Amino acid sequence: MAIHEHSGEYHRMDDYEEDSPPGEEELLVHVTEGLKDSWHHIKNLDNFFTKIYHFHQKNGFACMMLSDVFELVQFLFVVTFTTFLLCCVEYDVLFANRPLNHTHGPERSKVTLPDAILPMPQCTQSIQARGWIIFLLVMAAVFWLYRLVKILCNLLGYWEIRSFYVKALRIPAEELCNCSWQEVQARLISLQREQQMCVHKRELTELDIYHRILRFKNYLVAMVNKSLLPVRFHLPLLGDTVFYTRGLKYNFELIFFWGPGSLFENEWSLKAEYKRAGNRLELAEKLGARILWIGIANFLLCPLILIWQILYAFFSYTEILKREPGSLGARCWSLYGRCYLRHFNELDHELQARLSRGYKPATKYMNSFTSPLLTVLAKNVGFFSGSILAVLIALTVYDEDVLTVQHILTAITLLGLVVTVARSFIPDEHMVWCPEQLLQCVLAHIHYMPDHWQGSANKAQTRDEMAQLFQYKAAFILEELLSPVVTPFILIFALRAKALDIIDFFRSFSVEVVGVGDICSFAQLDIRNHGHPQWLSQGRTEASVYRQAENGKTELSLMHFAITNPRWQPPPESSLFISHLKEKVQQDAAGAPPAQHLLAEAPLGSLLLSDEGPAAAPDTLLGSVLARPALPAASSTASVAASVLALLSCSQLPGRARPLSPSPLYCSESTVLGDSLPPAETRRPTLGRSLLQSELASTEMSLHAIYMHEVRALSPCLSAPGPSCSWVPQSL
Repeated sequence: MAIHEHSGEYHRMDDYEEDSPPGEEELLVHVTEGLKDSWHHIKNLDNFFTKIYHFHQKNGFACMMLSDVFELVQFLFVVTFTTFLLCCVEYDVLFANRPLNHTHGPERSKVTLPDAILPMPQCTQSIQARGWIIFLLVMAAVFWLYRLVKILCNLLGYWEIRSFYVKALRIPAEELCNCSWQEVQARLISLQREQQMCVHKRELTELDIYHRILRFKNYLVAMVNKSLLPVRFHLPLLGDTVFYTRGLKYNFELIFFWGPGSLFENEWSLKAEYKRAGNRLELAEKLGARILWIGIANFLLCPLILIWQILYAFFSYTEILKREPGSLGARCWSLYGRCYLRHFNELDHELQARLSRGYKPATKYMNSFTSPLLTVLAKNVGFFSGSILAVLIALTVYDEDVLTVQHILTAITLLGLVVTVARSFIPDEHMVWCPEQLLQCVLAHIHYMPDHWQGSANKAQTRDEMAQLFQYKAAFILEELLSPVVTPFILIFALRAKALDIIDFFRSFSVEVVGVGDICSFAQLDIRNHGHPQWLSQGRTEASVYRQAENGKTELSLMHFAITNPRWQPPPESSLFISHLKEKVQQDAAGAPPAQHLLAEAPLGSLLLSDEGPAAAPDTLLGSVLARPALPAASSTASVAASVLALLSCSQLPGRARPLSPSPLYCSESTVLGDSLPPAETRRPTLGRSLLQSELASTEMSLHAIYMHEVRALSPCLSAPGPSCSWVPQSL
């Protein structure tokens, strides 16, 4: 079982002898001489734009510098403190397992911490007597020096970027936190017209900047979408599982993008031999050999990496576990979920904001599943553990000398942990069972959902599949600890077997763009070449099953990028798709009640006129659709979503291709939300204003995701697949 459709399984191409068609000619633009600044004709724009983005997201030079310095200090502390605990502490004295002859007389009978610490000469001798510790310390020192040199180089780059922000973008360091990324990006595009940072194009577009920052991430998203990466496995007893960790992701990037012998000759260009089909078998053999050697290297380094993972996890989570025992029972979006749910051309902060909005509904949905048997067991375990814990606490209150009894603190801590874990399995007695509505609310934010989840939100299978995207924090930590052991086997036995498919993928789905270089063709958001006919692309796509993006990835990514970047001009086929979608929204909205009526009748509609102001408006709009008020004409979620989207639309002209606004409400002051916003003359161009626009853009995208999934669910091929349907229902 897999979250991907059967059509998402990667198919091997035929062995063609012809070379790939040559790329477009590079266009050189004359650079004006005498520029005052040195930011024209930048050779590595990928690295430059990525640094600009990270500089903005990490809040400037001081924060980035301190983060890097403390990273070095943290590593040094972990290594030093661990060595001290292993070699410089007398645990027999600390645990009072043997008597200690005090040198200060019989008046001091208690053991203190200095009594258990060895003097420096004895500590040094203890370290020298253990060769394996010396070896680990040497390896740690080499790695620390490497990180030190790298961070020093990075600091020079950070300072250069700081100068770029101040001198070129006219953004002082103290104002950086008040500027959104969209404003920084707009200034970059404007600066290109004055100083030719890229000499191969006269003007940059928003898509060009995203392509350079997300070049490799778009490839990984596409490989997950086409089920090419070996991250799903069927294991005995455990069934279908997903294993995708940071270590495994690092190895994928090392093999494909930037490591020795990778497929790219630099950050922006795929090697010429990988663009030709004639030697695909030879290249696959070379790639398989490289994967084998990297897998062996992972196997040899496994003990060192495993020790570091265990130490880092111990120092990071032990205090949290003691303070909040239930924290490991909380959930987080898995690394696989982040890749599966990511749009093409979606920056990290955009993805994080979207998943953060979906965290609460996803948690409520997962918590709505309860096991009656487990609930009974948890209640009784909690009762017995809580009773014993209550007695121990009462005894310590009566006489604090009880705390000196051996293992009494350990017993209190463990009993408290057992009670906390037991309570986590007891459902809220006031909880209402409504999985379909909760899952619909989750979909509104995560935008992607397998088709067979429709109408099956109450099934355990759906919950298990959702758990692969939204896993327990404890499961995340356990996977990271197991990663050094499991990763070599995945590389050697699973990834190496897909070497030929990987070669075919990079040849088939790489395209050269003037002024950008080689990018994943899916990131072009090209409906004609990668659209799916069952996602409103019927008649507008020429893509075969092999070239279609699965789960509506192309269509939803296009809508997300157009809403997030309203000034971007899509290519003709994509513009036609957006125009067709807007027309269909208008048609479906004609059969639904007016959006004002829906907002007024919805349970959350009253928030629009509440004292919370416009900040509550996005949630109100989304809530009005998800609540589906019981009105005769509002027969489906799709019609309700269409009605609200029609209200948000700036352009009512059919057939006119215009990019969607991130907040079309601002284009018309007569809309419902427009009435609740402050007058135009009183609005200040602050970061708060930008955040409100971002929230409204997110709401519009959520409505589009709900609408497109509902229309997709009504597709004839979904209910009764036939020979004319190129899509096959997916199964997990």
